[in-house]
Amino acid sequence: MYKVLYRKWRPQVFADVVGQPQVTTTLKNELTAGRIAHAYLFTGSRGTGKTTCAKILAKAVNCLNLKDGDPCGECEICRGIENGSVMDIVEIDAASNNGVDNIRSLREEANFTPAAAKYRVYIIDEVHMLSTGAFNALLKTLEEPPEHVVFILATTEVHKLPATILSRCQRFDFRRIPPQEIAARLSYVAEQEGAVLDEQAGLLLARLADGALRDALSLLDQCLGRSKTVSLDVVQETVGLVGRDHLFALSSAVQEHDSAAALEMVDQMHRSSKDMARLCEELSAHFRGLMLIKTMKNARGILAVPDDEFEKMTKQALSTPLPVILHCLDGMQAALEKMYRGGDRRIEMEMALIKLCSPELDDTADALVRRIEALERGVTRVPAAKQKPEVQETPVAMELPEEPVREEVSAAADTLPAPKVEEKSQQLKQEAKRLAEWPEILHILKEYSAAISAAFTGSSAYVSGDYVLIDAPKEMAFELLRKSAQRDKMREAIQQVTGRVYKLGPYRSKKAEEQQADPLLQLAGAAEDAGIPVTKV
Repeated sequence: MYKVLYRKWRPQVFADVVGQPQVTTTLKNELTAGRIAHAYLFTGSRGTGKTTCAKILAKAVNCLNLKDGDPCGECEICRGIENGSVMDIVEIDAASNNGVDNIRSLREEANFTPAAAKYRVYIIDEVHMLSTGAFNALLKTLEEPPEHVVFILATTEVHKLPATILSRCQRFDFRRIPPQEIAARLSYVAEQEGAVLDEQAGLLLARLADGALRDALSLLDQCLGRSKTVSLDVVQETVGLVGRDHLFALSSAVQEHDSAAALEMVDQMHRSSKDMARLCEELSAHFRGLMLIKTMKNARGILAVPDDEFEKMTKQALSTPLPVILHCLDGMQAALEKMYRGGDRRIEMEMALIKLCSPELDDTADALVRRIEALERGVTRVPAAKQKPEVQETPVAMELPEEPVREEVSAAADTLPAPKVEEKSQQLKQEAKRLAEWPEILHILKEYSAAISAAFTGSSAYVSGDYVLIDAPKEMAFELLRKSAQRDKMREAIQQVTGRVYKLGPYRSKKAEEQQADPLLQLAGAAEDAGIPVTKV
């Protein structure tokens, strides 16, 4: 009979356990020192190695030839435990043996000495499923068991265990295994099975497993049934995933408010027999990635995606406002919940996408925040197919650009008569619109330097062509921006939020201009503020 991969490649020693050094190192040290506790508690999410470590520990406490804390696997006891002839290792499923009578039988049996091994080991899996009466029956034995008994409790929901049980066990927490370590283990198993696993396919399997190596091995087993060469396409076809291009296209349709394009893509995928719940999960994970990129300095270590895909996600995240991303996440999660409650999956997916493309149809708080953010930006929400060039009146701004243009302005102030200088000043005045993301930019700057953030308190910013024009009430803000290091940090923060590289300049409102009667003095004064020598005429 065929043996599935997660059973065939179950680790036999602590050294082979993947991603749990905080557990295996401690257990090996205790075994080497002979400090064997009477009760252990292994807790963590599914597929992270709890039962595996329990089996290894059961062997190790009884091994006749312990090797650096690991069972030798060769002695009579190790072989007997492996083939099931040694009956002193008892595995109990608490999900189906959760009554008081079951625990009473265990207590009576524990009083007998082991038949062949040194310790009688009880492995109680999913121990949180025991009833209250069963926990009470187990409590006294767990507190003072016979010297020849060791309890190993395993659970995925440790919060359901009574405090009296927790206080009597050595607790070990199993973490979700990092995707890179899962992918490396999958590659090793595939090689041993005479198969080829592409690097990107391994990362995709690891991401789908969500930190559970057992789930990843089961998925690999399924893919190997399809092909001995496991590529990215094989994984997507086997698991029923939509292509990543569809996810980028759907998220772009949401950003552009093009509900027709989104519904057409859903129809195409439905006709291709793609599961709508899986699509919803994948799209939700995609928006989560955009959220992490948008809010973290470096999200590369968290997202298990190829480098080219990460660059594509970064570009999309920087061009998508955070309220839009959060609204999309909330919409996908709500749709997924309705799908699992029995709603028609295709209809729920289509309704969710329409609401995301047209937030005015959604009455949730996230949709309201998104609409307010859109109003602050001054953007008219119309479908992409019906958009027309916008015509809007914006404040007039005058700024001093980078050095080549500054020299040109300075030269004009030195040599041209006043009317010509006024003409030059008018050339620098551009239509500007308020930069709605400015508070978010200042928040990023605060993480770099609280002093810089304080200097820009009460400031605002405008976008004019390739420039971000800053209107700050404190002169200290412009003093800081004259330093190249501070300018670079400001540009980096702006790029992180907007996705574009801008030049910087000071903002001069129309009202401030009107208060200055002589345009030549205004231009010369601004040039002097920037440190440019000007000869006044």
